[in-house]
Amino acid sequence: QVFADADWFHWTGITPAISPGAADVCMEAIQTAKEMGLTVSCDLNYRKKLWRWGKTAGEVMPDLVRHCDVAVGNEEDADKVFGIQAPETDVTAGKVEAERYRFVCEALTGRFPNLRRIAITLRGSLSASHNTWSGVLWDAGVFHTAPTYDITQIVDRVGGGDSFVAGLIYGLRRYGADSQRALNFAVAASCLKHTILGDINLATVVEVEQLMGGDVSGRVSR
Repeated sequence: QVFADADWFHWTGITPAISPGAADVCMEAIQTAKEMGLTVSCDLNYRKKLWRWGKTAGEVMPDLVRHCDVAVGNEEDADKVFGIQAPETDVTAGKVEAERYRFVCEALTGRFPNLRRIAITLRGSLSASHNTWSGVLWDAGVFHTAPTYDITQIVDRVGGGDSFVAGLIYGLRRYGADSQRALNFAVAASCLKHTILGDINLATVVEVEQLMGGDVSGRVSR
């Protein structure tokens, strides 16, 4: 009944990390969504402090992800959950190179053939208040790279990943086959989230599309 009028189901790795029951319900929801023809997406969202109920993410997540159409993660999630690491990459060095995450996407599709799209956010942490921000999208073998934004004086980065996922889902639905534009929308939306206090992205579609168009002036619109 929950999925009666839906065509997309999204879940995150936080849910199965909470308890065996939550993991079982997550699996039931995924399987039901697939049986009903919904697109199923997941955010790998590894949280080591939550996996305390007896099994690791590496033991639980594969069975859940294998049913998904779309997977999203940050630059470390695939490594922490599946042991798939971008070659010659140190996320603590303050710089991440997009091209090296092509390997991660290809390795994930090799393990989970049902995945049609894989997106990864790329955060370069120069300091707690100064990050670079970008992302990549693997779409049925085509590898897309987004522009890189230089974010200084971060207001609040909590919720940045969720804003990326929400922007990606919105972009894929709004722009149809234009996967590059969908990725650019997701990165721009989540970039703006860094300027907003709290974990909810209050940026409008118009503001996101202005940033996508190259307007980084920050001028007040009167």
